[in-house]
Amino acid sequence: MTATRYWIDTQAATGLDPAVRALHYGDGLFETLCVRDAACEHLDRHLQRLLAGCKALRLEFSDRSGLAAELQQRASELGNGVIKIILSRGPGGRGYRFSEGQGVTRIVSAQEMPDYPRAWPTQGVRARICDLRFGLQPRLAGLKHLNRLEQVMARAEWGDDFEEGLMLDHHGRLIEGTMSNLFVIRDGELCTPRLDACGVAGVMRSVLLDLAAALGLSGRRESLLPADLLSAEEVFLCNSLIGIWPVISVSGQNNFSVGPVTRRLQQALSVHSTGVTGNWYSW
Repeated sequence: MTATRYWIDTQAATGLDPAVRALHYGDGLFETLCVRDAACEHLDRHLQRLLAGCKALRLEFSDRSGLAAELQQRASELGNGVIKIILSRGPGGRGYRFSEGQGVTRIVSAQEMPDYPRAWPTQGVRARICDLRFGLQPRLAGLKHLNRLEQVMARAEWGDDFEEGLMLDHHGRLIEGTMSNLFVIRDGELCTPRLDACGVAGVMRSVLLDLAAALGLSGRRESLLPADLLSAEEVFLCNSLIGIWPVISVSGQNNFSVGPVTRRLQQALSVHSTGVTGNWYSW
């Protein structure tokens, strides 16, 4: 399969109602799932986060079983690749106010996996500190809502000289990458930034925290500053599609090796990629 395929409310897409609020206000949510061997990885966690986002945004969506069945069907057709879900508040009139009973438009797409270099998970990637800072909005923190202009503008800051950018909030705290969550390893302990004011609480982030606990490794969420990278033994990035990318440098200054904790987690993830059970964590 080479072209992306789309379905709107389970039907092959022929057009999208231009009045859906995702187009006007970014009023909705999305999830991006990795499909391997005709199965959606970590499906329960993705659906947990999606439904938590629906509750927070007051999106009237409750068809978890129907969506799960559709995703399983799309995954069986796709085999290997990427499935994306978009839930938009349904068509409505002009203005920010939405109406009760407005409904939800569901868009599902399927496409091939991104063609990332195979060396990045083994040899590591280069990151930089982005100039753009996250705004703070605790009520939306952790959610994968459709408003991604901060990431879009941050990603526009560099070309091919780095593979990912690390984003800070307005207090100068490390939050995440433009498309990934961040882990720092110090004294053998995993630390990942708290996301109670901004950022996306990634599904892979929750998987790795649970995997670390199962391996007897300590993991915690805490406020981290760029200066904390100076004392880091290992640094890595993660998301549902890339798995784990070790970081070997930040802005060409901090240099890291691809260390044993990162390797151990990569190995554990490869063994348990579809079977890790647990909960999606909001922060």
